[in-house]
Amino acid sequence: MESMFALILLCVTGTHVSSSPGPLEDVVIDRYDIPRVCPREVQTGDFVRYHYNGTFTDGKKFDSSHERGAPFSGQVGLGRLITGLDRGVQGMCVNERRKVTVPPHLAYGSIGAGDVIPADTVLVFDVVLLDIWNTEDKVQTRTLSKPESCKRLVEATDFIRYHYNGTLLNGVPFDSSHSRNGTYDTYVGMGYLIKGMDEGLIGMCVGETRTIIIPPFLAYEEKGYGTVIPSQATLVFEVFMIDLFNPKDDITVVVKEVPKTCTRKTVVGDYIRYHYNGTFQDGSGFDTSYQRNSTYNTYIGMGYVIQGMDKALQGLCIGEKRRVILPPHMAYGEKGTGDLIPGSAVLIFDIHVIDFHNPKDLIEIKVTSKPKKCNLTSEVDDLIQYRYNCSLMDGTLLYSSDHYENAPITTLGANKVIEGLDEGLRGMCVGEKRVVIVPPHLGHGENGAKGVPSSAVLHFELELLDLQKGVPDGYMFVWLGDSPDPLFPAMDLNKDLSVPLEEFTAFINIQVAEGTGRLRPGMDADGIIKDMFNNQDRNTDGKIVAEELKLKVEEDSDRARHEEL
Repeated sequence: MESMFALILLCVTGTHVSSSPGPLEDVVIDRYDIPRVCPREVQTGDFVRYHYNGTFTDGKKFDSSHERGAPFSGQVGLGRLITGLDRGVQGMCVNERRKVTVPPHLAYGSIGAGDVIPADTVLVFDVVLLDIWNTEDKVQTRTLSKPESCKRLVEATDFIRYHYNGTLLNGVPFDSSHSRNGTYDTYVGMGYLIKGMDEGLIGMCVGETRTIIIPPFLAYEEKGYGTVIPSQATLVFEVFMIDLFNPKDDITVVVKEVPKTCTRKTVVGDYIRYHYNGTFQDGSGFDTSYQRNSTYNTYIGMGYVIQGMDKALQGLCIGEKRRVILPPHMAYGEKGTGDLIPGSAVLIFDIHVIDFHNPKDLIEIKVTSKPKKCNLTSEVDDLIQYRYNCSLMDGTLLYSSDHYENAPITTLGANKVIEGLDEGLRGMCVGEKRVVIVPPHLGHGENGAKGVPSSAVLHFELELLDLQKGVPDGYMFVWLGDSPDPLFPAMDLNKDLSVPLEEFTAFINIQVAEGTGRLRPGMDADGIIKDMFNNQDRNTDGKIVAEELKLKVEEDSDRARHEEL
C-alpha cells in the first residue's frame, strides 16, 4: 500500500496517450462540505496536509491515508502531485471536504499504476484539508479580548505565566494547560519556547486573550512532537496571559490615599498593623485580612514577612492606603506556597495602615486646652476623676467614659489603669484637656483586651475633672511640712496626758483643715483615723500616752520626708 500511495501522488513523467478521440476532460470538483469561515484558500506554492480516500468510479477503494493513520503532506502546483490532485485541491479551505474526480489523462493515463490502477482509469478522491501554509508565512496574532488598562507589555527576557489551548489548524486539540490545572511558566525570547510562540507572545498584556497561529517552520517542523503534533503542522494557540514580570523588576508602589497630616512614617524596626487584600495580576484574590476581621501585625525590615513586603511597608503613614506589586523573586519565588500561591506569581497587595509603633516609643502627649491658672497638677498617689474617649488610630471608638453614669476615679501610680494612660494623666490641671497616644507595650500589649485588638496603639482624649492630692503608697496620713515637735503635747488638746480616740480625731482633722497634714483621699476619713489611733494605742486601753507614740519616717526622691502616725 505504501508503494501505491507513492505512485498515486507522483506526477506521471511519461507521454500521455489519450484513450478516446474526443476532447480531454478536466477534473470535476464536488465541494460537499464547506466551513462557514474560510480565512485562507490553497494556492500554488502552498504546502498542504490532507486526508483522503481514493476509489474508482464503482466505489472500490484503492488507497486511503485514513487507514494508514498518516495524512499526506506536500506542495501544490509544482508537479509533486498528480496533476488532477494538484488542480483538485486548489482553492480548498481547512476542514473543507470535497470529492475530486480525476480523468485518466490527469492521473496515471494509459500506463496506469502497476496492478492497482488500470490504464485509462478515472480516479475519485474524497479529500479533507487539514492544514495549509507557505514558506512566506509569518506568525499571525489576533487579540480576542484585552483589559481597558494595559500598563505593561510582554518583552523579550520577561518571565510570564499563561494558560493556553493548543489545536492544529483544523481545530483538533493537542494540548491544554487548563486540563493540567496549571499555567505554563517561562521566559520569553530566550529560546525556551518554539520560535513562533516566542514571537507571538511579545506585546501581550496581563489579562489579554490572544490567538497565535504558527507555521510549521516556526514550530516543530518536520519532526513534529510525539504522537500529538504531526510533521509540518501549523499550530494554533489561544493564550490567556496571567502574569508578567522581569527578573530585574523591583517592587512597584502606587499611593492611593494619604492622610492630610502625617507626623511620622514607618521605618525598619517599627511594628505595624495593617489590613490588606492580596490578588494576582489577573485580578483573582488569594487572601484578605478583612475576611478574618483581623489586621496583619508584624515588625518591619526584620525578615518576618516576604522581602518585597518588608520593603514596601517602609515610609508609610498611619491611615495611608497604597497598592504594592511584588515580583516573584521578592515574594514566594519559583516554588510559591502550598496551594495558595503558584510558583513565579506576581503578587498585588492593597494595604491600609491601621497603626504602627516602635518598641522604644514613649507616650505622646498633646495639650489641646489648659486653664490660665494652673497651680496644682496631678502626680503619683493623687486621686483624680477624669473623662476619656479611647479610639484606635483609624478613629474606631473602643470605649468612652460618656457611656457610664459617672466618670472614673483612680489613684495615679497604683496600677489601676494601663501604664501609658496612668503616665498620660500626670501633670494635668483640673479642666485641662489633652490627647495621649499610648503604644501597645504601655497599653494592652500583644494580647489586647476585651474590644482592644492585639498590639494596638491607643488614642486617648482626656479631661481632668477633679484632683485630690494623695499620700505615698502604704501611708494613710502624711505631714505636709515638719510635724509638731514634740508631737504628743500638741495632740493632747486638753493636757490630761492621755489622748482618747475623740481627741485624736479632732487633732488630725485640725491638721487637715489647716493644710499641715493630709489623709489618703478616696477613703473614709473616720476609718483611716481609727486605724491610725489603733496603731498607736499599743496596749489597747483606748487611749494613747506619750510612751506609746511613735512616728514612721521614710525618705524618698519625690518628697524629702514622709512621716506617719
